[in-house]
Amino acid sequence: MILGSALSRTTRLLLRPTLSPSASSSFFAAASTTRRSYTMASALQSPLFTQQVVQAMRSLYPEELADRAWDNVGLLQENIEPFPATNVPSTVLLTNDLTVLVAEEAIRKKASVIVTYHPFIFRGLKSVTLADPQQRILLQLAQNNIAVYSPHTAVDAAPGGMNDWLADMLNGHGVTTKRTVVQPISGLVPSGFAGAGYGRVVEFGHPVNLGRIVEAYAAGLGGLRYVMVATPKHNGASPVPVRTVAVCAGSGYDVLKDSGADLFVTGEMTHHNALRLTMLGKSVITVFHTNSERRFLKARLQPQLQAVLREQDADARVLVSEEDADPFEIWDVENMPAWAYDR
Repeated sequence: MILGSALSRTTRLLLRPTLSPSASSSFFAAASTTRRSYTMASALQSPLFTQQVVQAMRSLYPEELADRAWDNVGLLQENIEPFPATNVPSTVLLTNDLTVLVAEEAIRKKASVIVTYHPFIFRGLKSVTLADPQQRILLQLAQNNIAVYSPHTAVDAAPGGMNDWLADMLNGHGVTTKRTVVQPISGLVPSGFAGAGYGRVVEFGHPVNLGRIVEAYAAGLGGLRYVMVATPKHNGASPVPVRTVAVCAGSGYDVLKDSGADLFVTGEMTHHNALRLTMLGKSVITVFHTNSERRFLKARLQPQLQAVLREQDADARVLVSEEDADPFEIWDVENMPAWAYDR
């Protein structure tokens, strides 16, 4: 056994390739060059158009305005400059929510960037699989080299953003109005964004009937036929006309609850919060969460973003998703869709 081991070691030494000092030097130099070339070739960077979209969004709605205590804004999924370089489509798709249908629409329309108002990555991921629909989106977009940016509460807080847009719908009643921010942002804000903050209160020069305000929001949010209204119970008496309206997109109770307004307008509100307000003599209008937000994309963000991008890329296109929709519908129980009865 000892002799066999010795012979085995000798055989391995005889079979081991040897290099002269000069050959050895050349070999390691070549290996080093190969490593450097590979590293250089695999240096990844974001496409120029993606960088332009991110900078445009930050110029319109700075991320510093977002409520980062809980929100997740910014470039949530990056895409890659192709190697060798090829043209990346100069197309952005705007959506309120990034669903599987919206992701497939972006692929179909050859968008290279999606700007989604609501963040589609909100908490840490421990896996990325096809079993979870949100993770499936991530995989689909990565496979098709599509980036995702979310501005969310930066849009809410910015002057001229989401909540000012909602407040603007109260113009045109033939009365003067005064507007204040419910929760101003404390500390420094970017230049040009003084007065940023969450929620708005609009004060009318004289009282306005609740019905006129309901009509204004139904029209301004895209021609809604149904809205939910909660009013104080007055034993048959008419509700008191409205002098002040507090508005906040999405789920706005926590922002507006101490505003003291006569009327609260938001996307959604829990039963107990609405009950509390009506017992305080307040009224509430809710229009479903994303109905309070979605129309903003076409009315304001699409023209704003396209104008900024076309200063750098004349071919830039900003599309608004046709697949994005509120998950809730109101059904008439006497006239439900036929498919609801299919077995």
